[in-house]
Formats: sequence, C-alpha cells, structure tokens
Amino acid sequence: MAANTAADSTHKKAVAIGPIILLGAPGAGKGTQAKHIVERYGIPQISTGDILRDNRERGTELGKEAAPIMAAGGLVPDDLVLAMVADRLSQPDCERGFILDGFPRTVAQAEWLDRFLASRTFLGHKVPPVVISIEVEYNQLLQRLTGRRSCPADGKIYNIYSHPPKKNGVCDICGSQLVQREDDREEVISERLKSYEKKTLPLVDYYRKQGRLHVLNGELPVDHVTAKTFAVIEKND
Repeated sequence: MAANTAADSTHKKAVAIGPIILLGAPGAGKGTQAKHIVERYGIPQISTGDILRDNRERGTELGKEAAPIMAAGGLVPDDLVLAMVADRLSQPDCERGFILDGFPRTVAQAEWLDRFLASRTFLGHKVPPVVISIEVEYNQLLQRLTGRRSCPADGKIYNIYSHPPKKNGVCDICGSQLVQREDDREEVISERLKSYEKKTLPLVDYYRKQGRLHVLNGELPVDHVTAKTFAVIEKND
C-alpha cells in the first residue's frame, strides 16, 4: 500500500496541474490547504505579498517603484502588481502549474489573469484554472482568529476555543505566558472580515458565472477539506 501511495505521489508530481486559485476569508484555512497541495503535486504556492517583498529585497526596477509605497503602508498600484505577477508566473517552477493565494483580489485582476492564461500551456497542455473557495461561517472565523494565542518563547500556537492550553494562558511546553497578536483582536478581525467580504463577493460571482467555482465547507475537519480539494483538482486534470 505504501509503495502504491509513493508511486501515486510521484505520478502527480510529473503531470500538468495548471493554475489553482484559492479563495477564502482570513482564517478559512487557505494556507493549510495550499501546503497540502504543494506537498502532493510539487507546484509552488504564490502570494502577492511574497512577490512584492521579493522584488523589493532583490532591488528590481519594479521593486524600487513599489518600495516607498509599501514603506508608507499604501496599496501598490495594479500595474506594478500585475507586472510582478506576470514575471513570477513565467518562471520555470510554474511550468506544471501553481497555486495563487490572495490573488486575484478584484474582478479586474481576474480578467487580467484570464487574458494572461489564455495562451498559456502547462507541459504543452491547455489546463483551465481551478477556483476553490473555502467557506467558513462568520462566527467560526471570529473564533479561529480571535481565539489564537501564541507562546513568545517557542512559537507554539493555541486556540482558547478549539485547542486550549492545559492551564489557562500558559504554554504547555515551557510555561511562558501566552500572548495575543494585536491584529487578532476582535475589532481588528471584524473589520478585516467585512473588508474581505465586500471586495471578494464580486470575484466569487465572477468565477461562479463562468462555471469554474468550487465551494468547499471549511468547517469540516482539515483532512476532509484536503480530500475534497484533491478531488476537485484531479477531476479537472
């Protein structure tokens, strides 16, 4: 059985997967599912935040333009973001496919991506994008995010609702006092979730009208969501 599983994994890492677009609010579990997709299919996970930081650190022309805007906490204009994304998706590690996490964020970006992918092939094959939206009810998202506590000493993460420490407020491993990040406070999270919903609903509708959208219940156990994610990707394959 183990040999068959290994052979299956090797096969999956040799075929064209194509573009995978992950949608979902903060705390929905996109990052967790992206890691599982990377492990199974051997394609890179790409986020606009990573692309922006990479260009800034490497001192590319685009990075030099974006750096002062990022330093001031402003939004980098679409023309710069799209140019960086186009460059990243043209790299050799994307020849079999890639995962986009946090992009596109708007319908305009989705339309640009469709045009960019129109003539793109993966290992010589046309592979349509797979769009997966991981949906979690608002109050569940609040619990996941506002309940997070971390140990400043060893980095272990807890959740006071779903995975609490044995002793309230104290790390099980080293006994340090657990802390809550400023951006995990309820008032901050609430605004983030409202902003996400306002900006992303049109994007969800855009992909739904194209018949590309696959909605998964992110409140199921993680391994169930992963199995459903793989099933969607491999049905498209």
